[in-house]
Amino acid sequence: MIPEDHPRYAALVVRERLADAMRAGIVAPEGLIAQGRGEAFDYLLGERTTASAARAEIDAAAMLLAARRPVISVNGNTAALSAHQLADLQEASGALVEVNLFHRTEERMQRITALLEEHGVDVLAGAPERLIPLSHDRALCLPEGIGAADLVLVPLEDGDRCAALRQMGKAVIAVDLNPLSRTAQTATLPVIDEVRRAVPAIAAACRTMTPAEARERACGVDGKRYLREALAAIAARLEEMGHALE
Repeated sequence: MIPEDHPRYAALVVRERLADAMRAGIVAPEGLIAQGRGEAFDYLLGERTTASAARAEIDAAAMLLAARRPVISVNGNTAALSAHQLADLQEASGALVEVNLFHRTEERMQRITALLEEHGVDVLAGAPERLIPLSHDRALCLPEGIGAADLVLVPLEDGDRCAALRQMGKAVIAVDLNPLSRTAQTATLPVIDEVRRAVPAIAAACRTMTPAEARERACGVDGKRYLREALAAIAARLEEMGHALE
């Protein structure tokens, strides 16, 4: 039992949730390492949504609403952390949802799909094909899902698939706390924020934006700007913390 007065209570609850999800066969063991890396960058960002990330989340909503066939790609970590939030985002954006895994087994696919469906997510099903130009199982996707998408939202993504999706001519929104990652560097729009903060913010923005506003805003997205601003925010926080030690 984690005491609620612990100064790291929220973070410890997340860690426990992911550990439980790993034991349940939803999160791969490697996913715990990825979570730890993200936490480190969240420290550097002050464990908050920066003003820059908040703007990126509005841009993400605009891109989802303006897309012809948007798809949200979900892995084990995202399902374990944000299943109920993904249901809300799907409703707000009209996007399809597909499960796509690096450490893929049919059992994990079924368990993640069941978890999402328990929280109200409508998950695409069907026979996957190797449509993404990769040598591993993330090449597998549904022809009517990611295969046909013009835009893919990829929370907690790996960089090689992000690059491959871009090579296929798809726009990619990536939620990633690390502005130096291949995913963030490759995505059309990197959202440098924690997934449990980013997903509801994107859903909220979807609900307040008209189609005309979405089309206009989506045309002006500058992903590199958000990378520069995230790095500047980290540098400013490090400098501030250094001054506090003087």
